[in-house]
Amino acid sequence: MAGIGFELRKILRQQTLFGVARAYAYAGLISSGPLILSIFGILIIGVMSVAFVIPKYAIVQFQVSVTYLIACSLILTGPLQLSFTRFISDRVFEKRDDLVLSNYNGVALIATAASGCVGFIAVAAGFRGEPLLYRLLMVVGFVIVSNIWIAVIFLSSVKQYRQILAVFLVGYGCTVAFALMLNRQGICGLLGGFVAGHLVLFAGLSGLIYRNYRSDRFVSFDLLDRRFAYPTLALVGLLFNLGVWLDKFMFWYAPGTGAQVIGPLHASVIYDIPVFIAYVCVMPGMATFLVRIEADFVEYYDAFYEAVRSGATLRHINDMRDMMVGSVRTGLYEIIKVQAAVLVLIVAFGHWLLAALNISTLYLPLLLVDVIAASLQVLLLGLLNVFFYLDARRLVVALSAAFVVLNGVLTGITLWMTPDAYGYGFALALLILDVAAVLLLDRKFGRLEYETYMLRH
Repeated sequence: MAGIGFELRKILRQQTLFGVARAYAYAGLISSGPLILSIFGILIIGVMSVAFVIPKYAIVQFQVSVTYLIACSLILTGPLQLSFTRFISDRVFEKRDDLVLSNYNGVALIATAASGCVGFIAVAAGFRGEPLLYRLLMVVGFVIVSNIWIAVIFLSSVKQYRQILAVFLVGYGCTVAFALMLNRQGICGLLGGFVAGHLVLFAGLSGLIYRNYRSDRFVSFDLLDRRFAYPTLALVGLLFNLGVWLDKFMFWYAPGTGAQVIGPLHASVIYDIPVFIAYVCVMPGMATFLVRIEADFVEYYDAFYEAVRSGATLRHINDMRDMMVGSVRTGLYEIIKVQAAVLVLIVAFGHWLLAALNISTLYLPLLLVDVIAASLQVLLLGLLNVFFYLDARRLVVALSAAFVVLNGVLTGITLWMTPDAYGYGFALALLILDVAAVLLLDRKFGRLEYETYMLRH
């Protein structure tokens, strides 16, 4: 992520209103651009296919199928994402470019094998009543989407953020075009367009990788070597993705809130729509997170450790530590302030927004809770990012595990209560985690000089 911070600091040096606006726009596009493109791409496919797809319910089946492909592929590849990021970053720092491409191929091979096996087993066991073409497309789509996450992780590690956004724009443009061309074929046509478009997206990402890197070996698995392995990062990747999706799965399969859509796949009309809108609303918070944490915090973080390495005075080291702490405090406060403004806008205009989307205004209370929860999730991302910079991986594992447990337990409790309580489990779990993370971070900063000098030398 430090590459983003470098770009943002370069833009912010202009010290003009336009420069600040440009920095926030850049951060927003980099952090949320692919997410927004994917969400709106799938929405556009659904809206523009209403007049052509028979039966109409096939559109819902398509959107639910795609949601499961994305959710399950993120959870499955979670153990590879952070550990692979660290591996690539370390090799780039060591200027061992010869290990980069071959290990990307190795990780992609692992992701392909794992997603192919899981997809085949799932389709064979749960989708026997569905058309063969649908089952084949689900397996192929699962493999492609899983590989896309690995390619994005790789390109993010080597700081090709703009290229990622450009390829996503082209890829989702093709996804929408192909799906609309094939929508008369029902769910198989829509899903076929999705798979074809994502194949273009994956080809574009792969082209960026192979254009910039060469290797004498085609496949390597050094990532699995004990010297380079980071089991804590693999665990965080799995637990955090599981924590993010756990409440959704619980609502999908709870008897009172979920309903079968296609095969074993369930959805929850009550819960899904507000959550979807809420995640769109966190784009300002994500932009603020990148600008404040990745630009301001990283600058003082570098200054602190440079002061330690260069043998600066204790006063200067303490000053840099205080500036680092102040930048984190300011960054978290900015995230809260920005998302509070978004929440006020939802309170003021939420009825109009829901009406414009042809959604009942009865969803407004749940929408407000979900916007708060999504905002708290952005805050947690900011805190976890600071812990990663401080190399407090065990604390992040503990917080990620607590995320899974708290989200599961509290969501389960709210499902037993009245519908008025829906969404509060996810929000309360994140609130508890944010408070715990702030307290742990405060303690970490209080011991920073001791840990820097006494525990690492």
